[in-house]
Amino acid sequence: MGLNKEEGIELPLNSPGASGPQSGAFVRFLNIVERLGNLLPHPISLFAMFCLAVIAISGIAGYFELTVVDPRPIGSSGRSEDGLIHVVSLMNGEGLRMIVSNLVTNFTGFTPLGTVLVALLGVGIAERSGLLSAAMRLLVIGASKRLVTLTIVFAGIVSNTASELGYVVLVPMAAMIFHSLGRHPLAGLAAAFAGVSGGYSANLLLGTVDPLLSGITEAAAQMIDPEYMVGPEVNWYFMFVSTFLITILGAIVTEKIVEPKLGKYDPDEAAVDLASQKMDGVSSDEKRGLKAAGIAVLILSSLVALTVVPENGPLRDPETGLVAGSPFLKGIVAFIFICFAIPGLVYGKVVGTMKKDKDVIDAMSHSMSSMGMYIVLVFFASQFVAFFKWTNLGAVLAVSGADALSAIGLTGPLVFVLFIMLCGFINLMLGSASAQWAVTAPIFVPMLMLVGYAPETIQAAYRIGDSVTNLITPMMSYFGLILAVASQYKKNLGIGTLIATMLPYSIVFFIGWTCFFFIWVFVLGLPVGPGAETYYTP
Repeated sequence: MGLNKEEGIELPLNSPGASGPQSGAFVRFLNIVERLGNLLPHPISLFAMFCLAVIAISGIAGYFELTVVDPRPIGSSGRSEDGLIHVVSLMNGEGLRMIVSNLVTNFTGFTPLGTVLVALLGVGIAERSGLLSAAMRLLVIGASKRLVTLTIVFAGIVSNTASELGYVVLVPMAAMIFHSLGRHPLAGLAAAFAGVSGGYSANLLLGTVDPLLSGITEAAAQMIDPEYMVGPEVNWYFMFVSTFLITILGAIVTEKIVEPKLGKYDPDEAAVDLASQKMDGVSSDEKRGLKAAGIAVLILSSLVALTVVPENGPLRDPETGLVAGSPFLKGIVAFIFICFAIPGLVYGKVVGTMKKDKDVIDAMSHSMSSMGMYIVLVFFASQFVAFFKWTNLGAVLAVSGADALSAIGLTGPLVFVLFIMLCGFINLMLGSASAQWAVTAPIFVPMLMLVGYAPETIQAAYRIGDSVTNLITPMMSYFGLILAVASQYKKNLGIGTLIATMLPYSIVFFIGWTCFFFIWVFVLGLPVGPGAETYYTP
């Protein structure tokens, strides 16, 4: 089982159903974006080229002795005696020795690797047992007709905790639900897709994306402050409330814009026999399993609360007695694993999908077996991050960029509007959340830290830009799957049609989520997560 945006099913662009309208300025623009995106190599190849580029650029910059003034106070850890940041060349004997001797540790020590794999072990048990599928069907099918749109968008957002389950299960199911209610199936598909992909970073619980991004953010922040720590929970408050914002916005766009534009559905447009489609409800055995899993969750939650809620709780910070910076938050990945694995095991025992230990082992093995692409990606991404840090190129770019922002006076909160827009634009061409952040974080995190903003706030803003354009880029790894499902309900449906259907969500999500970010952070002054700071003092 892979991460949302890391692996997917490809549909050839010249296959049936992949040709769309060929006229109009907007369609021409989309065609240009698509062609440019297709010119990019695979993200793994991209990172390999980035590694070579960093080595070459460091050699050139080192030859010309490129330096900038270090903005950190005198005596700060990592600050050189002459007060300058020097570019370190990797194109010499010392650089070669550093690369060769650290190649393995760069990979094994890359923070997101272990945290994501551990979390997915638990998610794999819950998915393979059938718990996640049954819970999602109960949530969506049990909703009233009046609330079905809200429920589908909400279920899509929540499904991100379980990686690709929303794409594979919920999106096709939402189209079936809308069709069964006499509504346009593509509107249901769009609502689910908006929640799963457009609301990618929002969630009620911490998911696999949280430790993945925080590890990259921490590495980037340590280019400025070597002691800076960024935990997986640092955006939880903001993303928790964002879940409800995206749910409401997604439902409004579906019912007020998308569904009226699609009009009444004509079953003759379908490419398959819709009468053969059947959406199973939740059986009595599955309900018993869900009830047992719910009890397991309550027991686990109570046990965890006993370690955190009391002032002398063993998982609070032993020095400060606070939850912020505590072993509980530092070990949140362990709790993600436990809170998926145990309820999944209980559910499997009740319904008979987990009869012996081999079933549990197979479930965890299956979750790891599909992570091959991600592991290879991490190998090259970890080398790039390490090379970038060693050479000080990121620090030099950050200081130069911060000086440029200060020179033009763009250091206030409005800098985040441009930052979110830029992240959204990059996402059109580089659809992997981790790949994009691994490339951009070493530049933008130090740069925005130097003008006074904390890494936690920077990461929250990045997650907005990374989410809102997922819906309109063919580079998103599950776009082909969504197109294939949509083509079942509308013959010859093209990429342009699908993107045009999803574009209103991207626009509304961008405006609404960005405004909400500003209100949350700069008007109300609320932290984006436990122990998260808004501002950083170099």
